[in-house]
Amino acid sequence: MLDATAVGPGTRVLDLGCGAGLFARAAADRGALVTGIDTDPAAVRLAAGEVPEGTFLVTGAAAAPPGPFDVVAAVQLLMHVADPVAVLRAAARRGPVVAATVWGRDDECDLRVVGEALAPWLGAARPSSGPPPVTEPDRLRTLAGWAGLVVERLDEVVCPFWYADEDELLGPLFDSALVSAVARRAGPVGLRAALLEHLRPFRTATGGYRLQNVFRVLVARPEASE
Repeated sequence: MLDATAVGPGTRVLDLGCGAGLFARAAADRGALVTGIDTDPAAVRLAAGEVPEGTFLVTGAAAAPPGPFDVVAAVQLLMHVADPVAVLRAAARRGPVVAATVWGRDDECDLRVVGEALAPWLGAARPSSGPPPVTEPDRLRTLAGWAGLVVERLDEVVCPFWYADEDELLGPLFDSALVSAVARRAGPVGLRAALLEHLRPFRTATGGYRLQNVFRVLVARPEASE
């Protein structure tokens, strides 16, 4: 995303849903002037510690600072909000370049096997009767259009996730709310065994794991800035 939006020294970046500040840190390392917002106060505290030279606020996209900003970014945010069009529309009001990333489809991401391993305790996912998910490229383009954005590019990026061993892979999973909840029902030993069985095809010759996942990077501009 930083390459696609030409972020460099002096670029004013607004990071929507900044989380713990990893993207903000990467932007600041290029010399960007970073402002980050998130609705989670704990995440904002972490981001402020990660990027002490940045500005971080506890708020949602609709109440984000007006800027001006050169690039407005939404990294892995649109899948987790009730109204992605509202987030994109707010982004379009705050800068001439809007960028967003989303996961690829389930069948494009090896991490789907985690969900498959949890299925016996969570139950089978019900077919959705609603619109396609934002992870569908055509859907993402449509949402951007509804937000008043003109899509300049929609790139597909293949990212291999490397883990040195099973502890490095499973540790963050068991720290997550979903997996820890399942572990309380299934027992941590049984759940660990189920996860490792599903992950066995992705084990490397050295005992680590390699999972290949797809992300999409959208870069767009507000219609009025054409």
